[in-house]
Amino acid sequence: MVNWTEDTTAILLGFVIILLALAAFLLAPYSRVDSSLLSAQASSDFSVAAWSADNDTGNAVTAFLSDTVNGARPARWSVSPLSAFSTHFFISTLFFFIALCVLFTAGMVLMKKPTAVFVSGFIFIFALGILAYLLANQTEFRSMGLGYALWAILLGLVITNIFGIPEFVRPALQPELYIKTGLVLLGAEVLFGKVMAIGLPGIFVAWIVTPVVLISTFWFGQKVLKIGSKTLNITISADMSVCGVSAAIATAAACKATKEELTTAVGLSMIFTSIMMVALPAFINAVGMPEVLGGAWIGGTIDATGAVVAAGAFLGDTALNVAATIKMIQNILIGVLAFGVAVYWASKVEKDAGQTVGASEIWLRFPKFVLGFLGASILFSLLYESLNPNTAIVLVENGLLDFTSDMRGWLFCLAFASIGLSGNFRQLKSQFHGGKPLILYVCGQTLNLSLTLLMAWLMFYKVFPEITNSL
Repeated sequence: MVNWTEDTTAILLGFVIILLALAAFLLAPYSRVDSSLLSAQASSDFSVAAWSADNDTGNAVTAFLSDTVNGARPARWSVSPLSAFSTHFFISTLFFFIALCVLFTAGMVLMKKPTAVFVSGFIFIFALGILAYLLANQTEFRSMGLGYALWAILLGLVITNIFGIPEFVRPALQPELYIKTGLVLLGAEVLFGKVMAIGLPGIFVAWIVTPVVLISTFWFGQKVLKIGSKTLNITISADMSVCGVSAAIATAAACKATKEELTTAVGLSMIFTSIMMVALPAFINAVGMPEVLGGAWIGGTIDATGAVVAAGAFLGDTALNVAATIKMIQNILIGVLAFGVAVYWASKVEKDAGQTVGASEIWLRFPKFVLGFLGASILFSLLYESLNPNTAIVLVENGLLDFTSDMRGWLFCLAFASIGLSGNFRQLKSQFHGGKPLILYVCGQTLNLSLTLLMAWLMFYKVFPEITNSL
């Protein structure tokens, strides 16, 4: 009998969403779209983008799911927030809320937690998520890179520290369940075929620099800054060096960091991500850096995948593709990182004198949701490669994965709101004692920026220039 822990529940819920998307966005329209594409691509002036613009690539279910997820987010606005709302928004929000509520209520049932009180609290957290998206879609805030994640955390912190958390909300504060489910969806976006399109240069940038920065930053925090909490140190180091919040969650689970330590790492990540996604492209354009080099630099240093795409878009399509692919390569390290930290913590940090650490202890500490992330990555990589390339682009990349990415954004938003609501300024203040976490992040990110730029220049322009010329 399955023991429905938070991790196994997250895997199940993530794959429920994935299988729903698979049926709606791929299986149902596959025959019609594939045959039409095969006929169209014989034309000399064929373009996947143009064909997609001129043809219906889904059906009623596909359109309903996409419209519901996208329509539940307030529209962009400038002066009056009321202009962000419409009849379509309220209808979509109602359907989307019911779907998410049913999904996570089922999760609570599996974990044998009370469901009636969960629903009332979930309404509050969902409303907070809508408010976070509303603020993120304000024109000036959006241009400054102040995304939904930062607003969700800030709103939660303000509410809990000024007004306090209403008791009915507490059962719905399930940040790890929300974000672990989202991370399973993230795995579907890590396609091995896309990784190999950039090839060895991208692998060197993502897989050589990242562990060097991680280990160096952890050593610096312990030996130079003398940060008292090793779990805080490694969580910040992983967040900054690997891929932001996703890595922080996996690392925190592996080393059993406190919620306050995770909130500290995530907060630092959100602030610096907002700054870097605007400042880095501006600097790259100002100095006339080549697109490929700029994209590689962005992909290896900016934390959040969405911020990487937004920053890469400032430079051009080539930079965007390189940046997103290198971030995708880096995301693969989430599983490796979680396993490595679990082994290190069990065998070194928390090992008693004379005690031997067996595989069972490492397995107990290992965050199981990472298996869902890896499983989704393998499944969709095989699926993507088995399809006609144009069909894969239209139905998987531009259809199915767009939907799961939007869903992941919502799940992350709920998680960040929950993290904020769980945060206590007094406890968070103790994490920043002496400014050491901030110093750690700034020094680590400086090292990350320097090494990534050097490695990207060496790999793309000195070692593998032929790959760069083909991009």
